[in-house]
Amino acid sequence: MPKTMKAAVLTGIKAPLELLEITLQAALGVGQVLVKIHFSGICGSQIGEIDGAKGEDKFLPHLLGHEASGTVLDVGPGVKHVKPGDQVVLHWRKGLGIEADTPHYACGGRRINAGSVTTFNEYAVVSENRVTAIPADSDMQVAALFGCAVTTGFGVIENNAKVRIGESVVVFGAGGIGLNIVQAAALVCAYPIIAVDLHDNKLELAAQMGATHVINSSNTSPRQSILDIVGAAGADAFVDNTGQPAVIEMGYQITKPQGRVTLVGVPRKGSNIDIHSLPLHFGKGLSGSHGGEAIPHVDIPRFQNLYSAGRIKLKQLITAHYSLAQVNEAIADLKSGKIAGRCLLHMQA
Repeated sequence: MPKTMKAAVLTGIKAPLELLEITLQAALGVGQVLVKIHFSGICGSQIGEIDGAKGEDKFLPHLLGHEASGTVLDVGPGVKHVKPGDQVVLHWRKGLGIEADTPHYACGGRRINAGSVTTFNEYAVVSENRVTAIPADSDMQVAALFGCAVTTGFGVIENNAKVRIGESVVVFGAGGIGLNIVQAAALVCAYPIIAVDLHDNKLELAAQMGATHVINSSNTSPRQSILDIVGAAGADAFVDNTGQPAVIEMGYQITKPQGRVTLVGVPRKGSNIDIHSLPLHFGKGLSGSHGGEAIPHVDIPRFQNLYSAGRIKLKQLITAHYSLAQVNEAIADLKSGKIAGRCLLHMQA
């Protein structure tokens, strides 16, 4: 067990993350796995945590991050699905194995809280069910995306929106997850596939991922533009990645009577939507996605096979690289729209 590591710690809502030297626990408990982190993605969920989107944070100070690639260094009692030396994906959706106790970290005599998986740190003590082994020759940068961006994006199309060949799909918000939703829609031959975003760089990448139409909502009315493309009857599937009530309400209004609205983005606490619920009784669907309902140990190998066969584009989604020490710069660039796709944090442990 390493004794210490560097980690980016959230110490206050809307405060910059602090890069601290953290002390690890002396030994692994039942079901715990020690992983050396190689690459970590940054997801919109972490932006929400930092900004306090869900309200009071009772666990400060705490670690962050839920998608990464790494190497298993050691395992605790009872672990049977991974072993030292395995290359793994770290994910927040539960996979095979034990749901272990959360790890014990400290800094200057103060406890630093962490959940079952964190990735903005050089090492991580995680639950067995938050890691999935991958082939030893895997591209570890791409592998990090399987922790959330890919599995969520593909799961939204496959499990939540249940898009069929030839159906129209609107993807509102073309970030790391949105781009994979676009790509998954293209895989199932949806048409048209409309990507909507505020930033041209994201829309350009969305077109590369399979969007047939793009709309910059900063200078165009998205509602009318979408209807002009799909027709007055509306879209078959609308996916919101923004969590903005106005966008969710619009999506509900411009989908067909039997259309599906899937919510990936999470509204801030207290931000409620206002809809006429009658259409829900006659076939319209409105549901929230929980990571695309992905099953990591089933879905990661499937999607890895597609990548290995050249059927999906993942390397192109990684458009920015930062060191752990640059984490606040990375977060600022992500929030500003400067980063077109997914950015990766590189660990130096």
